[in-house]
Amino acid sequence: MEYLTLEERGEGRSDEELLALSVSQPSLFALLVRKYEEPFLRKAQNILKDAQSAEDVVQEAFTKIYLNAKKFKVVEGAQFSSWAYRIVINTALTHYARRKRKGETQVQLDDEIWALIPDKNLKQFEKHELQDLVASVLSRMPESFAKALNAFFIEGKTQEEIAQEEGVSVGAVKTRVHRAKAEFKKVFETLNAKS
Repeated sequence: MEYLTLEERGEGRSDEELLALSVSQPSLFALLVRKYEEPFLRKAQNILKDAQSAEDVVQEAFTKIYLNAKKFKVVEGAQFSSWAYRIVINTALTHYARRKRKGETQVQLDDEIWALIPDKNLKQFEKHELQDLVASVLSRMPESFAKALNAFFIEGKTQEEIAQEEGVSVGAVKTRVHRAKAEFKKVFETLNAKS
């Protein structure tokens, strides 16, 4: 039997490979937790505006990610990070809806999240319609705009992080995100007009 450290066993492996391996080697899941815990917390806090709730959401999201690891399929354009962020966002929105139903202290959802949601009826979150709608709209947008919105809103990256990854200025990223929001609204309205 080999005695390798956690890092040695996960060295050079993609997130998707680590997730698949964690099904039979649960300790490897810790590498994904270490990598994504902080960004997931930032995303949950951006949505819920409450640190304690965000921690609960992230813990629940990691549990869902691990329990559904076998369901994740590697396909072109689908990365672990996008899939996992969707789980975090859906978990945060469900948490918000649950608190609202119980009449607990209201949490304010981030204005930018609301701006992307056409129907403020929170029941749609439980039906996963929002997830399908956003995916449908993003798939009809120019790739650069869809990528900008995904990185900024879904993955929770800062404009500085996106600029560094893309090798462009922060100003260019701000412009791209601004134009992408306008394009999202236009594509959404076109889809709504057809239905």
